[in-house]
Amino acid sequence: MKKIFTILFACCAFFCAKAEELDSIARMDTTVTDSLASIEVIEQLDSLEMVIDTIVPVPPYYTRWSDSTLSDIEMRALDWSLRWLDTTDCIAVHDTTTLPDSVYKARLQALPCVIELPYNERVRAFILRYVKRSPKQVARMMRMSEYYFPLFEEVLARYNLPYELKYLPIIESALNPMARSYVGAAGLWQFMPGTGKLFGLEINSLVDERMDPVKSTEAACRFLSSMYAVYHDWNLVIAAYNCGGGNVNKAIKRAGGKRDFWSIYPYLPRETRNYVPIFIAANYAMNYGQEHGICKAPLEKTMLTDTIATTRRLHLQQVSENLDIPMDELRRLNPQYSRDILPGGSVYTLCLPSEKVGLYIEQEDSILVYKADSLINNRRAEIDLAKVTGIHGGYRVNGVTYYTIKRGDTLGGIAKKFHCTVKQLKQWNGLKNDNIREGKKLKICK
Repeated sequence: MKKIFTILFACCAFFCAKAEELDSIARMDTTVTDSLASIEVIEQLDSLEMVIDTIVPVPPYYTRWSDSTLSDIEMRALDWSLRWLDTTDCIAVHDTTTLPDSVYKARLQALPCVIELPYNERVRAFILRYVKRSPKQVARMMRMSEYYFPLFEEVLARYNLPYELKYLPIIESALNPMARSYVGAAGLWQFMPGTGKLFGLEINSLVDERMDPVKSTEAACRFLSSMYAVYHDWNLVIAAYNCGGGNVNKAIKRAGGKRDFWSIYPYLPRETRNYVPIFIAANYAMNYGQEHGICKAPLEKTMLTDTIATTRRLHLQQVSENLDIPMDELRRLNPQYSRDILPGGSVYTLCLPSEKVGLYIEQEDSILVYKADSLINNRRAEIDLAKVTGIHGGYRVNGVTYYTIKRGDTLGGIAKKFHCTVKQLKQWNGLKNDNIREGKKLKICK
């Protein structure tokens, strides 16, 4: 066991060093012309992941992609991206007709994108899965995009990344910030815990910033920038986001050094072969859903929100009951707080419906003390264990010393031992006279 922990500790240190190396590449002002060193870093990271998997194998109740038929992989890949959503009906009549290939191709080419969105039979199959077989889910995502896409675009612009990368969370989580995969990935961008921590996300018992839309988007952009500094091809970056840089590097080598997604396509893992076509299909569905009779789902929840920064420990129930906001809505707006508690100490953000922000500011002091003892102060910060007082043979618990009376003891002698008066001993123990008995206990409250 000690050996395992030693190896894991070394692995963590290695990961941190390599993550910093990749991040520094992403932040370089000059174009990286020779990415061999970066590819070596990715290969080392991937090989280390294999070592960790060997030491700490994935539990049997986790599901990984199987080597079943390609059609099964296709269905699972797309169904996973839609399984989190309800099936709100759309008012419009859904178009179930199949359009000529030329229409799909022309529409994709018309999109103002930096990333290439080519058309082929794989892309067509996934387009039909979205607009023909899952129109209600597309309607739901079209509505939720009004809430999340402005955030994604703001951060993507800051990192000078293509706006169309905002569709990655469509296929990763279907825009559900609370989505969790079978293998432990979480949030809109589906970060694994280790990757999330490497890119600066706080993950502990109370906070999981993989589910924080703002901070996880920031981490995703840093990760994507690092990958682009290596591959200089967005489709390869998207593939690496799905299967890891090591698998992409292996595919490049097996393809004779070709660095184009469609050239290395046969050498990629089965799931990843479909990941880029699904990404292209998601771009199509979100831009042309209305042309297929899909309208945005009805607005069910608050969309206009604002945030409050606080360093105070806070429970969401305190906010819910004082501001009359349902707990389900508060949890939806603040999914990163897995136990409904803002830990305090550092700056944490509380997301609220816009119309409630003013009320919170006005009532903050009363909100913070409301049910504080039962919700957040009911943990003892310190527990005093019984401590022997030494030569006197007493023991101390929670600030009180207990002494067992021995044969020959007197109140005067005990008072002298513990540097107190006989009167104090009588008061502390409710004694009316000086009579004491062997084996009884006396309290010394000092």
